[in-house]
Amino acid sequence: MGLDLVEIAPTAKPPVAKIIDYGKLRYHQAKKEKESKKAQVQIKVKEIKLKPNIDTHDLQTKLKHARDFLLKGNKVRVSIMFRGREMLHIDLGEKVVQQFCVDLSDISALESPPKMLGRTMSTVIAPTGKRPKTASVEAPKKAAEQNKKDAEPQK
Repeated sequence: MGLDLVEIAPTAKPPVAKIIDYGKLRYHQAKKEKESKKAQVQIKVKEIKLKPNIDTHDLQTKLKHARDFLLKGNKVRVSIMFRGREMLHIDLGEKVVQQFCVDLSDISALESPPKMLGRTMSTVIAPTGKRPKTASVEAPKKAAEQNKKDAEPQK
């Protein structure tokens, strides 16, 4: 028949056992486990690499990328690489990191403070639940479509 005596709840008083097909039980357990893994959201950590003497436009570009990552729900690791004599001016790197965090403070929160690991200073920024209205990707598209409709002559 292929039936087995399977202990269902060993900690219960008295222990509970059933006579069922063990292969079928394992199949259903694996299926449930697979379904629960599908429901989980994987949060990825994206990394933005900076230098202490980064130019303002380059910093704005990196901020834009970090903002996109945060709006998608990913965490962002900000790393500043120090080379040679830059190690003497770690305070400049700290200022860059602080400015980066302040610029992203409307959609994120600092998860770990800046730490030095060898020649690299890094910190992790996590997204918060609130999103600004200007961050919507569809909003500019809808506005452009509305402008087209307004510009067309009515018949």
